[in-house]
Amino acid sequence: MCGLSGEMRFDGGRPDLAAVRRMSDRLAARGPDGHGVWSRGAVALAHRRLKIIDLSDQGAQPMTDAEQEVTGVFNGCIYNYQDLREELLRLGHRFRSTSDTEVILKAYRQWGTACVDRFHGMFAFALVEHRTGRLILGRDRLGVKPLYLARTPGRLRFASSLPALLAAGDVDTSLDPAAVHQYLSWHATVAAPRTVLAGVRKLPPATVRVVEPDGGHRDHCYWQPSYTRRPEYADMGPSEWRDAVLDALRTAVRRRMVADVPVGVLLSGGLDSSLIVALLADEGQRDLATFSVGFESEGGDAGDEFRYSDLIAKEFATDHHQLTVPSERVSTALDGAIAAMSEPMTSHDAVAFHLLSEQVAKEVKVVQSGQGADEVFAGYHWYPRLASVAREQEPDRYAETYFDRPHTDLAGMLRPDMLAPDDVSGRFVREHMAAPGAETALDAALRLDTHVMLVDDPVKRVDNMTMDWGLEARVPFLDHELVELAAACPPELKLADGGKGVLKEAGRKLLPQDVVDRPKGYFPVPAITHMAGPVLERVREALGAPEARRRGLFEDSCVAALLAAPDVHRTKRGANTLWQVALLEIWLQTHGI
Repeated sequence: MCGLSGEMRFDGGRPDLAAVRRMSDRLAARGPDGHGVWSRGAVALAHRRLKIIDLSDQGAQPMTDAEQEVTGVFNGCIYNYQDLREELLRLGHRFRSTSDTEVILKAYRQWGTACVDRFHGMFAFALVEHRTGRLILGRDRLGVKPLYLARTPGRLRFASSLPALLAAGDVDTSLDPAAVHQYLSWHATVAAPRTVLAGVRKLPPATVRVVEPDGGHRDHCYWQPSYTRRPEYADMGPSEWRDAVLDALRTAVRRRMVADVPVGVLLSGGLDSSLIVALLADEGQRDLATFSVGFESEGGDAGDEFRYSDLIAKEFATDHHQLTVPSERVSTALDGAIAAMSEPMTSHDAVAFHLLSEQVAKEVKVVQSGQGADEVFAGYHWYPRLASVAREQEPDRYAETYFDRPHTDLAGMLRPDMLAPDDVSGRFVREHMAAPGAETALDAALRLDTHVMLVDDPVKRVDNMTMDWGLEARVPFLDHELVELAAACPPELKLADGGKGVLKEAGRKLLPQDVVDRPKGYFPVPAITHMAGPVLERVREALGAPEARRRGLFEDSCVAALLAAPDVHRTKRGANTLWQVALLEIWLQTHGI
C-alpha cells in the first residue's frame, strides 16, 4: 500500500520541497486516499496513502511517534503488526493509532535496525531520527516493495518508483552499459542495485541502510537462507515435507488476510493461485472475490485459461469475475502499462496485469497472488537440466539454459559505446553461485532465481501494474518462513512430478486432480508474442523515432533485420526479440529520456 518519497541534504542546505512534492504527485496512483509532507532540518518526507489498515486519519503519514523522536513513511504491510503491538505495549510504549506504521516506529525505537528481523511482511520504509538526523532506509526480505535512490553531490533522493525520481529532476539518465547487458541477457531483469539508468539505483532486498548526516552510509543484509539441508528436518520423508509445506503455506495465506478492507485473489487457474483459494476456503472464507483475465487468440495460441479458473471458482463457490480483453484493447493499453513500469519489463503479461488490475481495483483494494512458487519450488522446465550437473559446472549450464543469448551475440545488437567490455552478466552469475551455502547445483540456481531474478522481474511487475491502480498485491509464496522451508527441502522432492512435486502433493489434498496435473500455463498475450497489428505499428514508430536515432542504442542492421521479420527472431527461451529491443526504447521515450 502507498508510495513514499523524500530527500536528504548533506551540504548544509534544506531539502527542495517543490521537488519532493513533484515526486509525491507522481506516486498519487499508488496512494489515492491521502497525502502528506514533513520536513525537519536536512530531511523531507512525503507519502501517498492507500487505506488498508486503520482507515482513520490517525494512520496518516508521514507519521511522528508520540515522543517526537522518530518520523517515518512506509509502503507495504506488516502482517504480524498486532502481535508486535501487544509486545510493545507490554514494554511500555504508547500508541495513538491502530496502524502498522506506528508499530514500525515503536519497533525501531525499541530494537533499532534489528526491528526488521521481527517483521513478517512486505515493506519499504524511511525513518528519520530527530536527535541524530540519521536516515534509515529498509526493504523487505524478498524485495516485494521497491525503493529507488538517486544520489548527487550533497543530496540523496528516494522514492517508491523510478518515474517519481525523474519527476523531481536532476537525474543522470545516461544508460548503464552493465545494466543494459543484464537486460538483454536475462529477459529484462536488472539486478539490484543497478537500473538501466546510471543515476538511479535501488536498495537491495533484505537490506537496512543507515545514512549519516554527512552522507556516509552503511548497509546491513539481515536475511539470506542457506539453501542447505538442515539437521532439524533430517528425519522427514516425502509425506512430512508435503504436510510441512502445506502448513507453512496455510500460515502465509492466513497472514495476508490482515486488513480492514476485503481481500480478493487473482485466480489464473494454475496450481499456485488455486491453492490460495482452496486454503482460504478451508479457513472459512465465503464468497471470496476472485479475478481472471484472458485475451483473444492470435497465431494459433490460446489467449485464456478460463477452463481451469472456472473450475476452481465453481469448486470453492467464489464470487468470480472474468475479464476477456479483445486484441485491439492490448495495443491501446500498452502505453499505460509501460508508463507504470519503474523499469522496462518485456514479459508479455505486464499489460495483462495492468488491464486486470484496472478492473479488480473497482471491486477490492487488496488481492493475493500466486507469484513466486515456480522459483521457490523449482517449477520451471529448465531446473532438471541444472540439477544434473556438478556444482562447479553450474554457472555455465545456467547461462546455457537461462540466458536469452550469449555475450558474443550482443556485439551484433548494441552500438560499441553501449556494449559492456566483458560478460558482466555471466560474471554476476558466477560470483553469486560461488557464495557460501547452496549445497547442490539446483540449490545455487534456486537461490539466484529467488533472490535476484524473481525480485526484479515477476515481483516488480506485479507491484508496478497493480499499484498503478491503487491495488495492493500480496504474495504468500514469498512469505519468508515458507521460503526458508523450501530452501531446506531436498531438491528431489521439488523436482518430482515434472517440477514443484512437493507443492503438487500438497495440492492433491485440496484441489481437483485436473488442476494439479494440468500442463504448466503462462499468462498468454498473443498480440505481443506474435507482434500483431497495432502493437507492431507501435514498435515501428518507437524504433524509428528521432529520440531512438539520436540515442543510437542498437545497431541499425539489427533493428532492420528484426523489423523485416517481426515474428521470427526469438530469444533462447522463446520470447520475441523485437519486442525486447523495442520495449527498452519505448520505455525510455515514455519517461522522457
